[in-house]
Amino acid sequence: MPQRILVVDDDPSLVKILRGYLEQAAYQVSEAGDGEAALAAIRRERPDLLVLDLMLPRLGGFELTRILRSSPGLESLPIVMLTARLDEADKILGLELGADDYVTKPYSPRELVARVRAVLRRAGGAQGEGESAVLSVGPLELDLRRRSLRVGGKPVELTKTEFSILEALMSNAGYTLGREELLEKALGYSYEGMGRTLDSHVRNLRRKIEADPERPRLIETMYGIGYRLGAGGTP
Repeated sequence: MPQRILVVDDDPSLVKILRGYLEQAAYQVSEAGDGEAALAAIRRERPDLLVLDLMLPRLGGFELTRILRSSPGLESLPIVMLTARLDEADKILGLELGADDYVTKPYSPRELVARVRAVLRRAGGAQGEGESAVLSVGPLELDLRRRSLRVGGKPVELTKTEFSILEALMSNAGYTLGREELLEKALGYSYEGMGRTLDSHVRNLRRKIEADPERPRLIETMYGIGYRLGAGGTP
């Protein structure tokens, strides 16, 4: 079955273009013109990914993301945000709310399709039969087949992107990964400006897994280089 993409935008001409490119890439596409219609469609259709414009009538993109990330069964739905806003704070807010990627208009539809494909690949990545199904480092236990995390034995919900970043760090525990290297390992691509995006995801991860996110012992910042799953994450 083709993977299902819900495109949420109140610009019919843009939706028509995106639908064409996504369908050409073999995705099944549905659409919604406002946030409330999108929420109803998500609950009804359970799409595999949401392409979400932020400036929507009736229910904005930020608020819809908040609702999804706090809704059991929908909290891990991959989200690629679209916006014409150039404010860096808006981008960071979207990522901190749990978006998996963020595309600023104007953009190439081909680039968007590539981003969608990368996010879906991360979301559905399966481990081979010969690979370890669980990564364990200190209090962290990451089940790669079930796509789940336990911290000190307690389940912790992660977005798809957070999971991929933590998997890359745990797979290289004790080693420093540069920002670009970590992005390539976790997301499958890197491009200019992604450093701040990565930093936002790491902040979110620290809030979820660190005893004190302001004084992290698990995900260490290696200033001027990148990140390392450090001494606090080893037995």
